[in-house]
Amino acid sequence: MRLHQVAAIVVSTLAVSVSGSAAPLEQFEQANQYYEQRDYDSAIIIYRQLINEGLESAPLYFNLGNACFRSGDLGHAVLYYLRARRLDPADPDIVANADFAGRFTSVQMEGVELNPVSSLFEAIVSPYSLSALAWMSSAFFISLFAFLIARYGYAFHGPVVRLGIWLSLVLLVAASLLTTVKYDHDYLTRRAVIIGEEAIVYTGPSELSDKELDAGPGLIVEIVSESGDFYNVLFENKRRGWIQKDLVAVV
Repeated sequence: MRLHQVAAIVVSTLAVSVSGSAAPLEQFEQANQYYEQRDYDSAIIIYRQLINEGLESAPLYFNLGNACFRSGDLGHAVLYYLRARRLDPADPDIVANADFAGRFTSVQMEGVELNPVSSLFEAIVSPYSLSALAWMSSAFFISLFAFLIARYGYAFHGPVVRLGIWLSLVLLVAASLLTTVKYDHDYLTRRAVIIGEEAIVYTGPSELSDKELDAGPGLIVEIVSESGDFYNVLFENKRRGWIQKDLVAVV
C-alpha cells in the first residue's frame, strides 16, 4: 500500500502553520517517512495530530488508513479510507484500498439484498464528489437559463434553441437527481464503522438485553437512532441491533 506523496494537501488547510509545531506539510512528510520506515505507530500519531488540528484531505486520510491497516487496526483503516473516499471518490488507490480492507473483517454479512434501483444510482454517483455534481447542476441551470433568454427574450425560434432548452432541462433534472442521491448517501445517511475488536450487538440499548450477533472491526453500519450510550444500527444484510457508541466511529 503506497502512500500519497503530495506537494500540498489542500492548500487552504495544510499551508497554514500550526502554533508551537512544525508546518503541517512538514509534519505530513515526517509521518510519511515514519511509514516508509515501518514505524506505523509514530506515523499514526502525527497524522491524527494533523486531523485534531482541524486539517483534512483525501491524501491525509488515505495515508492514515494505510498506517492503521499495516498496524493491524482494521476498523480505523476502513474508517479513514471511507473518509478519504468521500473527499476524492475518483481516486483509484483510495477505492482499491477501501475495497481491499473490507475483505479482511472477521465477520461477513450473509444474505445481503441490495435494492437494484438504489444500487444503480449509487454506482453512477460514486466516482463523483458532491461538489462536482453540484457544479454540474449549476452549469445545466445556467445553460437552460441562457437558452430561455434567447427564446423568449430575443425571440430566437430556431431548432438549435429549442433543442438546447429541452436538452438543458433534461440534463438539469438528471444532474439534480444525482446530486440529491449523492447528498443523501454521503451526508444525510449516518454511516459508521465498527472499530472494537469485540463488538456485541444487542436486541436493546442495554448490556442486559439479549445478544443479536457478534460483530467485528471493519463492518460498515447505518446509524438509525441512538439511546444513551448505544446506537441502533442497520447492517448491510438488514439485520438491526444496538451497539455501544464507543465501539463504532462515525464516517
